[in-house]
Amino acid sequence: MHIVVAITGASGAVYGLRLCQELLAGGHDLDVLISRSGLTVLRTENGLDWGGSERHMGELVRSHFRVSPDRLRFFAEDNFLAPIASGSSAPDALVACPCSMGTVARIAAGTSGTLLERCADVMLKERRRVVLVPRETPLSEIHLENMLRLTRMGVRMVAAMPAFYHEPQSVGDLVDFVVGKVLDSLELGNRLFRRWGEAEPE
Repeated sequence: MHIVVAITGASGAVYGLRLCQELLAGGHDLDVLISRSGLTVLRTENGLDWGGSERHMGELVRSHFRVSPDRLRFFAEDNFLAPIASGSSAPDALVACPCSMGTVARIAAGTSGTLLERCADVMLKERRRVVLVPRETPLSEIHLENMLRLTRMGVRMVAAMPAFYHEPQSVGDLVDFVVGKVLDSLELGNRLFRRWGEAEPE
């Protein structure tokens, strides 16, 4: 699959990084988008001091995941000449992980002010798969209304809400639970967490 992964300014950039890792391991081709606020979160929470031109950012992201340009492309948020800005080149799926409430609102309003918003607009009009991973609490009525509006358009909301029935032993286990749920929403098989009713591995 050709999948766009966007990391926005909500806390929890580790979810997006782990998702990229799993998708690449599964043989999928990625286009990565990172908002300016997303870059701040990556620096603050993950120690990744990324920045610079689109070309330089692409090199940094590919170096981090150790993949070649034919597997992963990076596009700046103001690059409306990117293929994914057009319905004729729409990817198979778009995942915003994590997704800020501001991003949810702008996608719901169809503002298309950044490449991510334009890509989401394209995906909605082309009836392609869109998955948003909101990470906010508590939720206001505005947040809920925006998410409901998008859900009615077919967008999948996979809130960053780790479970505990699988007896996680680390923060990584909690991250994998959420990423596994995202992969489920993309209909991609994964073994990132023990599902309810499954026996513990011996």
